[in-house]
Amino acid sequence: MQSPAMVVSEWQAAWNAGDASRLSQLFAEDADFVNVVGLWWHDRDSIREAHHFGFTKIFPGSVIEMGEPRVRQLGPDAAVVQSKWSLAGQVSPEGEQAGAREGIFTFVVERRREGWIAVTAHNADIVPGTQTHVNREGERSTVHYREKRSISDSSPSQQ
Repeated sequence: MQSPAMVVSEWQAAWNAGDASRLSQLFAEDADFVNVVGLWWHDRDSIREAHHFGFTKIFPGSVIEMGEPRVRQLGPDAAVVQSKWSLAGQVSPEGEQAGAREGIFTFVVERRREGWIAVTAHNADIVPGTQTHVNREGERSTVHYREKRSISDSSPSQQ
């Protein structure tokens, strides 16, 4: 990749092609990846295998739209890149269409001789109207501790 921000457009292209190998090439051999439920993969091969499974069983034919990347340079050879995303086309375990989702990706990229490469990534779902999870009697639910308001009405400091 020629710039840190390219990780976002390259992720979108690889995802929408359903190409786990192409997607994994965005990552260093020893990269880490944490998905939306906290599954943690510790190398490129694991990232590829997990996404191959995902493209086959969970997200076949799905489409992701990545938002405008926000890049924070950490020096000349490192950057944090964040982007909101929206996804359509996930299927349930029974094979039925699931609803659309949205979230935020965080990539840490590093400049190497061959260009920029992701060394770690973390993906988080956005759950509108909630602030955190609560576990009760073996069940997890999302909750909001403040008065209800739409996401567009709240700033990060209010959430």
